[in-house]
Amino acid sequence: MPLLAEQFKGVFDELYTQKDFVQKVILEEETSFLRTLATGIKRFEEVMALETVGNINLIDGTAEFRDIANKTISGQSAFELSDTYGFPIDLTELMARELGWSVNIKDYEAALTAQKSRSRLATTVSAGDWVVLRPGDNTQFIGYDEYQTLNTEILKYRKVVAQGKELYHIVLSKTPFYAESGGQVGDTGMITSEWYDEQTGPASLQVIDTKKENGLTIHIAELQQVFNGEAMVPSPLKKLPGGNYMAFIDQGKRMMTNANHSATHLMHAALKEIVGGHVNQKGSLVNPDALRFDFSHFSKVSEDDLVAVERVVNMKIMENIPLKEQRNVRYQDAIASGVTALFGEKYGDYVRVITFDDNFSKELCGGTHVKATGEIGFFKILSESAVAAGVRRIEAITSFNSLNYIQEQSKMVQDVKDLLKNPKDLTKSIADLLEENNRLKKDQEKAVLQKASGLKQGLADKAQTINGINFIAERVELPNADAVKNLAYQIKDIVSDLFLVLAADIDGKPNLTVMLSENLVKEKGLNAGNIVRELAKEIQGGGGGQPFFATAGGKDVSGIDRALEKAKSFIA
Repeated sequence: MPLLAEQFKGVFDELYTQKDFVQKVILEEETSFLRTLATGIKRFEEVMALETVGNINLIDGTAEFRDIANKTISGQSAFELSDTYGFPIDLTELMARELGWSVNIKDYEAALTAQKSRSRLATTVSAGDWVVLRPGDNTQFIGYDEYQTLNTEILKYRKVVAQGKELYHIVLSKTPFYAESGGQVGDTGMITSEWYDEQTGPASLQVIDTKKENGLTIHIAELQQVFNGEAMVPSPLKKLPGGNYMAFIDQGKRMMTNANHSATHLMHAALKEIVGGHVNQKGSLVNPDALRFDFSHFSKVSEDDLVAVERVVNMKIMENIPLKEQRNVRYQDAIASGVTALFGEKYGDYVRVITFDDNFSKELCGGTHVKATGEIGFFKILSESAVAAGVRRIEAITSFNSLNYIQEQSKMVQDVKDLLKNPKDLTKSIADLLEENNRLKKDQEKAVLQKASGLKQGLADKAQTINGINFIAERVELPNADAVKNLAYQIKDIVSDLFLVLAADIDGKPNLTVMLSENLVKEKGLNAGNIVRELAKEIQGGGGGQPFFATAGGKDVSGIDRALEKAKSFIA
């Protein structure tokens, strides 16, 4: 890697300046892939071990996983290994070949095609032709300074159908609506006609989103009419009328979005200061409810660093730093001034610079922001997680959402204090409670094991010899499946040629356990998995497992006795 970075110096400087970071990302990517590979191999091996004795699909528990006779892995199951567990199809084929199996590639490709079709259908939009009412496509955006306009025209519109819902795409001559861009969601609001009909009232368009399409600002709207202040479903209109319209954005949502967007800038700067200069934005989402920020970093951000970032951002909020906005700045001049630009992002010759303190946060940005940082209110990080190799994600909230969160957390803490009789040291009190709970659990587990051991000899003595097999089928009173399993293994240790069926009522749910000696599996062809599935029918359930040990659960406790009686039929 250092050699490659050196060779690209002067050609691709970003690779050279961040070579240490890139090396760590590559290492993490390799480690992540090896983890995925190990998980996939383990899953594949588990399936192989079980499928050599039955046609159970361990992936979904229902469909057949292999054609045992033809030694063929079904395409659907191979697809699920790839789609659900990230196990590449070529590795599935390779490992299958090594075991003398093959993969039904035709069915695999069919399953892959079906998934792609489902994805396409989910996003299919049927759009009609544009109806032009006024010449021109350029929309004047006034949303940086205004939340409404009382004088705009519809330049053109078209009807669209998306997921069965009829909508309109509207292009206005002038708009306060911000179109989704740079991670900031589009504005919502209303477009209302100036003209008025005594019977139906003014035509009203409920704008549910605003997006960019081929340079056009598209207002995505639902057509309705308003009469006496109440929304009414209109009769189909052949076209939207021309004339003057008024456009209003949802100011509350915009103000919350502004707060989250400006907080994102402050957090970006704080991360560079606390975590390291290698931190760069890799993606973001800003909406009225929260902010999400993806950034380059090779490992989990420590809790101490997150607290420090949170503190720095809130300090900048309390300073109430005024927004410094510069529009139409030459790109080269902006870069020379030390502005933060996103690597890989395409900028025009002229850019917009957003600054909160020249010595702290200065970024190229086309989004909307608060007029001063104090409007953000309070900043609270909710989570930090991995997104991809070398990319981390922080989710956070501001303003009223952060206030509500703090109040809810405070109430939760007080409720816990009340339950614990208001201890002086809440953390110690909870730690002591958890320690006591763990001790009691261990004592309970020990008592259950002792009870199971006490049942062992009594059950062994009840063995009936049928056709050379020691048969035991009994109901036991034990509190959980682990205790039943432990008892089954203990009986296996002291009874040879064992065919054991144990039944238990665990919290009102029937449980069946089948244990076989290995020689019965090898010499007589018995299979615990097959047996327990048949017995499970009596309790309205299902199950499975290994040839010598299997379990099942169900719904009908009254069927336990029938299942125990039925077990004898497998050797009678």
